[in-house]
Amino acid sequence: MSDIKFGIFDHLDRGREDLSDFYEDRLRLIEAYDAAGFHGYHLAEHHATPLGTAPSPGIFLSAVAQRTKRLRFGPMVYCLPLYHPLRLWEEICMLDQLSGGRLELGVGRGISPIEVGYFGLDPEIAPAMYREALELILTAMGGGELNFDGEFYRINEMPLTLSPRQQPHPPLWYGLSHPDSTVWAAQNGVNIITNRDETGSRQITDRYRQEWRALGNNEAALPRMGMSRHIVIAETEAEALEIARRAYVIWRHSFYVLWDRHGMKPVNVHFPESLDELLPTGQAIVGTAEQVVGEVRRQIETSGINYFLCRFAFGDMSYDECKQSVDLFTRHVELKRHQ
Repeated sequence: MSDIKFGIFDHLDRGREDLSDFYEDRLRLIEAYDAAGFHGYHLAEHHATPLGTAPSPGIFLSAVAQRTKRLRFGPMVYCLPLYHPLRLWEEICMLDQLSGGRLELGVGRGISPIEVGYFGLDPEIAPAMYREALELILTAMGGGELNFDGEFYRINEMPLTLSPRQQPHPPLWYGLSHPDSTVWAAQNGVNIITNRDETGSRQITDRYRQEWRALGNNEAALPRMGMSRHIVIAETEAEALEIARRAYVIWRHSFYVLWDRHGMKPVNVHFPESLDELLPTGQAIVGTAEQVVGEVRRQIETSGINYFLCRFAFGDMSYDECKQSVDLFTRHVELKRHQ
């Protein structure tokens, strides 16, 4: 696992506690990720659902910037159609400067047409808005004076008084579930994350490597190809399963609540009702440290990834339950040697 980095994926989904306490506990946990040597923290953006209590990721990430020293972090992803790209570009520059150049820039159109619809946007045009917004943001990264004449956004002679610390811009990230989506990612050197099972993840990583080589790129410069998993570790397998079964049901309810309300199904993803149905897919890894780390190593090998994302906090898990998983995991995996 010499080329593997380990990171964190977080929906910041709400459990049962007071929201102020919830935010503080999660920031304390992120401090632990930083101290342990995890590479990055990736935060989802969702709206009108308990799945995402950070609907404005930049606000929470500005706190992350101040509570950590080395951990890289970013949205996974900013839902670009929901922002004016100029405003978002300014926020990106500020976050990158506030953190000393630790921002990882995840971008996308937003997976849920329901959430996009609440903002009065037509889900059918959201992909075109996303592409144009990204073009504008990357153009603005060049500095100077901005002129942009698009279908949705038009800017005339705007002085650009900010810039990101990382040049030409923070590293880009994209979430995907289909191998064909790797073509654009490889062409633009974009890091990727998937929630697919091992077989699906392997199809994606194989295709990315194929596209990367076809472009004449060096394998040593391959971007990060990540895969996320629910992880719960305890001193005994029975304790870990008890925690995970309870928390997963709550997390899944939050994941599906808007889809169920509208009589729709999530796009390109399915999570079964119980943890015991999820475990055979490999998308949750639960047990003692030895069991979990062994399975993580096996999945890294079979999936072809070079970035493994742990989801240590979900549902109604307490800070202590999450921290136990982090401590036991890092006791058995030397994270810092991978940085």
